[in-house]
Amino acid sequence: MKKIDSHLHIAKIIAGYCRRGELRAAGNGMAQWGNGEIFRLLPEGYGDTSFTAEAALAIMDHHEVEKAVLMQGSMYGFQNQYHYEIMKKYPDRFCPSCTVDPFMTNYLDILSFQLKEQGFRLVKFEVSSGGGLMGCHDPFDLDSGRMMKIYEMIDQCNAVVALDIGDLTMASYQPENLARVAKAFPNMKLVLCHLLAPTRGEEDRLWSDLELLNQDNVWFDISSVPKIYAPDTYPYPDVNTLLHQAASRLGIRKLLWGTDAPFAATQDSYGHLTDYLTYGGWTEDELNALYYNNAAYVYFRQKEA
Repeated sequence: MKKIDSHLHIAKIIAGYCRRGELRAAGNGMAQWGNGEIFRLLPEGYGDTSFTAEAALAIMDHHEVEKAVLMQGSMYGFQNQYHYEIMKKYPDRFCPSCTVDPFMTNYLDILSFQLKEQGFRLVKFEVSSGGGLMGCHDPFDLDSGRMMKIYEMIDQCNAVVALDIGDLTMASYQPENLARVAKAFPNMKLVLCHLLAPTRGEEDRLWSDLELLNQDNVWFDISSVPKIYAPDTYPYPDVNTLLHQAASRLGIRKLLWGTDAPFAATQDSYGHLTDYLTYGGWTEDELNALYYNNAAYVYFRQKEA
């Protein structure tokens, strides 16, 4: 079965920055925040102080993952130049993303260069209060004038925008604002990461927010849901049940499988994060959609299956 990991991170140089300060590699896969907190960022065997495209390809090949979507993440630090190098070196294996801080003075000039000169076709914003832009800046509206200028440029360049908005406890969690964005730019593909970070006991809120966002141009990746929707253990029966319920509301074509490795793979193996859906009671057609066809359409511009 063909697979596309629709949410993978790589980092040539780990240079994160968010509410805990800067993040730097500490060796042996460990990393240290500016507040002194040390934790494992990379699973053993992934890399000492970095997780390169070549290391990712070795893991993908071992688990028969054909392609991957490379997401920007504040924990790893902006990887724009490295992603550009990878886009040129491995055009058939990766769809890399670019990003900007919307509070940079020249944010539109930078984004224009990335989209129009470098040729990126995906822009990723990690805006979550926990680990993204709203941990570095005061909360802001995701449909503000500044952000709408960004979406307008993405739309004009026929690119995709992906956002991690955190969970419902955070100021960054703005489904109503993003529903307005999707309506304002009906031709722009919008992907929301981690299925809105579902919280146990708040499923009714999740269904309500998914219904609000269930527009023709909106998709949801399910990366890190096995970690987020705790407690659950491999092969994640509770997660599979939740995903079946989400699919019944959204339609199977709206869900994209992904792992959120390497950090997510410190909690469980890449293999488990890859194959748990095969134990979830899905049909072969549904698995093909989740694992490959949906992401191929959204990110790799293949015809919809």
